Amino acid sequence: MSTGVPPLGEHSGSGSTPSIRAPRFLLLAGEASGDLHGARVAHALRERFPDCALVGTGGEAMARAGVERFAELEDLAVMGFVEVLWRLPYFLRLERDVRSRLRSGTVDLLIAIDYPGFNLRAVEAAHEAGIPSIAYIAPQVWAWKKGRAARLSRAADRIAVILPFEEEIFRKAGGNAHFVGHPLLDRRDDVPTRDAFCSEAGLDPDHPILAVFPGSREQEIGRHLKPFFRAAQLLTEEIPELQVGIALASDRRLELPRGSTFRQVRDGRALLHHARAGIVKSGTSTLEAALEGLPFVVAYRTHPTTFWLAQRLVQVDHVALANLVAGERVVPELLQGEVTPSKLAAAVRPLLEGGEERERILEGLRRVRGALGSPGAARRVARLAEEVLRESGDSA
Repeated sequence: MSTGVPPLGEHSGSGSTPSIRAPRFLLLAGEASGDLHGARVAHALRERFPDCALVGTGGEAMARAGVERFAELEDLAVMGFVEVLWRLPYFLRLERDVRSRLRSGTVDLLIAIDYPGFNLRAVEAAHEAGIPSIAYIAPQVWAWKKGRAARLSRAADRIAVILPFEEEIFRKAGGNAHFVGHPLLDRRDDVPTRDAFCSEAGLDPDHPILAVFPGSREQEIGRHLKPFFRAAQLLTEEIPELQVGIALASDRRLELPRGSTFRQVRDGRALLHHARAGIVKSGTSTLEAALEGLPFVVAYRTHPTTFWLAQRLVQVDHVALANLVAGERVVPELLQGEVTPSKLAAAVRPLLEGGEERERILEGLRRVRGALGSPGAARRVARLAEEVLRESGDSA
């Protein structure tokens, strides 16, 4: 599928490209993954506009990329209907701040990165203020709240989507949508060797590894760590040589039961790459696992009220992004009450042992990888930014 923009290294149109004055970008990200993607966009913008100004919300990755932040990730990363209610006053204040900045004349282009509810309102506020915008990593309208596709299409000057089937959805809603490829493909190809990784993690390279990914948010860890841990224990009781690596998403180590021999691993990508199988919470981690060719089981728990609402509002056949991209149930999914140690262990066991089920999943994961496009998503977003600025008359 076309990205809708010229290949990397070319300019749109013919002849030389006239210069654009130093633009002022407002970048809004609110989650750990959005922070990483936002950092790559910030670098790409600097490449294209060396004198640009970058202001926004996000985490340390965006700060290191030169974004001057006025809200930090720790205050923004909240997930679930019920959980957001507790932070509502903060988000209302932040939304007023963003609206004020958009009206102040200090922003030339808004780039809203994921974080769907808040950023959809930000894009609409930019449209009202006469400020052009790009929505990068569009809201998952194919899952629920399909009306957001029309809302975003009316307000955003460009919609940069990262899943192949999303481009048609937003174009049908009237949006100027472009499939830019998935940003995970832009990761550096520097995974350590098995020996080096195992030496660093305290694992034996000659024995199989089970990768456990309970999540990055406190809420996710609180709901996933115990059943994931116990499932891993059951598997190690059956397979004594099996080793367990638990992925850490921050500098803080997890509190594991006394006497546990499971290793806490900071290099999540290397863990996925060298593991034999995995237990992975739903989210972007499922695509990361797919790209590393790791057979895994998807599991997710959330607040009971959130899950009750989701059952009535979400309109998809699969929860895992890997399954959605494939269009079929490539990897097993266990949700809410199904997330028990015994059921997790039963689902993972055939992936460790090999056989037809493991091979079926490996073949499906190869299809997922092929559907995600080619590297260069952030640079394509930066090129879309140049197009939008030219359209808005922001030329020298």
